[in-house]
Amino acid sequence: MDKSKRPFLKSKKSFRRRLPPIQSGDRIDYRNMSLISRFISEQGKILSRRVNRLTLKQQRLITIAIKQARILSLLPFINNEKPFERKESIARTTGLRTRTRNRTRNRTRNN
Repeated sequence: MDKSKRPFLKSKKSFRRRLPPIQSGDRIDYRNMSLISRFISEQGKILSRRVNRLTLKQQRLITIAIKQARILSLLPFINNEKPFERKESIARTTGLRTRTRNRTRNRTRNN
């Protein structure tokens, strides 16, 4: 059978198995800042399990360690290095429309 007639069969590609982000010797602890900082985004948010490639148990332990480090002021809650900049203010008319509708409804009900 020709390859053009087999559109649904996938080719067998070799893939490189990724190394786990946490080795067996690493302790997940709030004091291990080099380990914890790998699982925090630039904004200071905890990265998801899918992004980190962690098991559920490891993700829970990392989350607890990050929260403990934040409480003990070892980590900031939010990274404020770059100030927030608002691009363009967009006029929001949806709130005004609902307010006027409610006013007209109230007027008709009261009369």
